[in-house]
Order: sequence, then C-alpha cells, then structure tokens
Amino acid sequence: MNRSDPVLITGCSSGIGAATAAHLIRHGHTVYATARRPETLAALAEMGCTTIALDVTDEESMSTAVAAVEAEHGAIGALVNNAGYSQSGAVESIPLDDLRRQFETNVFGLVRMCQLALPGMRRAGRGRIVNIGSMGGKLTFPGGGAYHATKYAVEALSDAMRFEVQGFGVQVVLVEPGLITTEFATAATSSMSGLDTDGPYRRFNDTVAETTDSIYRSPVAKILGGGPEDVAKRVHKALAASRPRPRYTVTASAKLTIAQRRLTPDRIWDLAMRTQFPVPGS
Repeated sequence: MNRSDPVLITGCSSGIGAATAAHLIRHGHTVYATARRPETLAALAEMGCTTIALDVTDEESMSTAVAAVEAEHGAIGALVNNAGYSQSGAVESIPLDDLRRQFETNVFGLVRMCQLALPGMRRAGRGRIVNIGSMGGKLTFPGGGAYHATKYAVEALSDAMRFEVQGFGVQVVLVEPGLITTEFATAATSSMSGLDTDGPYRRFNDTVAETTDSIYRSPVAKILGGGPEDVAKRVHKALAASRPRPRYTVTASAKLTIAQRRLTPDRIWDLAMRTQFPVPGS
C-alpha cells in the first residue's frame, strides 16, 4: 500500500495501538489514531496523527469515524483492528453481561469496523485489514476462557475474510503477539475484581490473577516476550509487503507456545496446566 493511503487504528490510548500509530507516523504514513477517550491521544496528535473518538461498542461512533476518513480520502487504505482487552476468571463465575462486553469489544467491534471499511476499499479496488489476534487464539490457559474464545473467533473470521475479500483487492492479515509488556496483565487481573469472592472458584480465580501477574513480571517475559514496538514493527511489515503473509507471530513466546500446544495431546496439556493452577473442586 502507498504511504499516503490512510491507516485507521483502533484502541490507540496505550500499548500496542499507541506504539503502532507512533511507528507508522514516523515512517511517513497517514495515520488516524482512535480511542474511546480522545484526550488520551494528545501525544500522538503532536507527532502528526489525526485523532478521532472511536468506541468499537458504539455503532454511531464507528460509523462517524469511518465516514470522517472517507470524507478526506475516499476510502480507508488500511484498517488495524487493535482494540481489545482480557476478561479473566472461571467461565461459570463471569457474569453474562461481562462476557457479552468481552465479545462486543474483541469480536463484534472488529467485525463491524471491517463491514464499515470494506465498501470503500472495494470501490477503491484495494485495501488492507490487519487484525491483532493473540497466541491465545491457538491455545487456552485455565481462567482465560472468555478471552481465548474471542481470539479463536478472530482467527476464524480472519481466515474467512482473507478468502472472501481478496478478489476485491483487499488483503487480510492476522498478527499474533505472545507475551507483550503492556498493561494487559493489570487489565486482566482487575477484570476479575469481585468474581466469586466466596464461592467454589475463589481460590482458582485468585491463583489465575497471581499467575498472570507473575508471568508478566518474570524474567521469562523479558527473555521470550517483547514490547508494543515489536508488534508495531510487524504491523508495518504487513502493510508494506506487496504480498503479506496470512499470519505474523510476534515474540519467541508466541512461536514456542503455539508449537508446543500443536504437538501436545489434550490430556498432557491439562496435566501441565495442573502444575500452575489448582483444580477447582478437588
């Protein structure tokens, strides 16, 4: 894609979204950085990004943001679907409204942004969609069922759309980060606040929170993980390539863990998980 083609990125208030917007603007791209609270985008605006309020759970907000870019450029050149978070906890202990909110942000918002951007891309005869997935779309850790379910969905949707829109000149790419040192762990553990505080999953949920926090603070995260800039570089590569790969994994932790899960039988995987998490009810 051309550097002058506008890139619209969701979830730019911090972490991967902010790093991607900053990286692309430094490399001469036209960047529209978005977030639910546009005041969090001041630093990106100073760098040259155009900032827009965009909430991927609000139809009017999404439609308005896409229309603003198309009014200036005719079509979105590339859509980077980054907005998302992790709802952790035993599945039975998660209120259904919280589960719906997880899917609204991580899945339905992503799909709707694609639906809004694709007509303009089809008219232009070109475009690129980069979906930020996770190694968590290839494997499941206990206590992460809600989050992993959304990332499995992003895998399936990306695979389907890649085939469905290629004839219109639109390419769909999936980026699968591993351990990334952002506020992900803090958000994941805080999402469990108040879950089953005196029920059968109390000890399990507490351990999930403690384990998540310790992994992201451990030397393993530093050795096998990476920072938001590492993801930003892969997104840039996916946008710059004339024939991008369907998938880009980011960090050694993603490559190793995905490969390990592919080779490990389910029962052996479950036994390995027992060494890190208590079995509820046992």
